[in-house]
Amino acid sequence: MIRRTGKMTTGLKINSPYYLKLITEFAPRPITNEDELNATQQRINKLLDKKDINQDDQDYLRVLGLLIYDYEEKNEQLPQLTDGELLQSLMEDYNLSIQDFLGIFDQEQIILDILSGKRNFTSQEAFKVRSLL
Repeated sequence: MIRRTGKMTTGLKINSPYYLKLITEFAPRPITNEDELNATQQRINKLLDKKDINQDDQDYLRVLGLLIYDYEEKNEQLPQLTDGELLQSLMEDYNLSIQDFLGIFDQEQIILDILSGKRNFTSQEAFKVRSLL
C-alpha cells in the first residue's frame, strides 16, 4: 500500500550551502574543448590541494572527474602503433629480448625485419603477440 503524504520527493539529497557554493563558483558542464578541459583539471587540482576534503568536495570531484572522462573518451585518440613499434614497446616495457619471441616467430631474422619495418605480423603472429598483452 502506498501512503500519500502530498509531498513530492525527488530521491536526491538536499545540497548543503557549501556544495551549492562549489557548483556556483565553477558550474559542472559538459566539456567541449581543450580550454574547458584545462579549466576543469585546474579546479580539480585546487580542491585536491585542500588539507581536509569533505563529502561535498568528494561528490563534486566525482562529477568533474566524470566530465573529464566523458570528454577524453570522445576526443582522445590512442596512438596507432606499427607492428615493429608494438614489438619494441613490449621489449622495453617487459625487459624482453629477441630470443623471448622465438616461441612466436620461426626465426630471429623475422623479428629483426618486423622491428625495422620491413615486414608486418602474419595473422597468427599478431594473435600470439596480442595474447601477451
